Amino acid sequence: MRNLGSLIIIAIGAASLVFGIIFIVQSGSAKQQIADDIAPLTLDEVDARYDAVVVQHNTMRSAEEPKIQTGQAAPSAMYNYLSIQRTSLGLTRTSIGLANFTRMTGIIDIIVGVGLLFAGVLLMQKRAA
Repeated sequence: MRNLGSLIIIAIGAASLVFGIIFIVQSGSAKQQIADDIAPLTLDEVDARYDAVVVQHNTMRSAEEPKIQTGQAAPSAMYNYLSIQRTSLGLTRTSIGLANFTRMTGIIDIIVGVGLLFAGVLLMQKRAA
């Protein structure tokens, strides 16, 4: 009964370690899926491409949006294309950020898990002595 607290700490540390490993593996496969979905564009090119599309979209929007809002014209095919591309690239950026966040969470979980494992073992040894 004296070592129950130590065992709980060790169990939480082990669970944290396992979750950290799972998070890192999942983030890697998520980034690979994103890379496959946006090919031939690479993950490194997403931000630059998004910025370029935003500039083109904003330029076209300032020219077309007033007429669209008043019902004088329909959006052009290029305006629709840039709108869709901007949205798609924005979602891609978000997905990459989420995969990176999941990886970082996994690293933190592993560090916390190892720390809890060591703390539980040390606490158990201290109580045994």
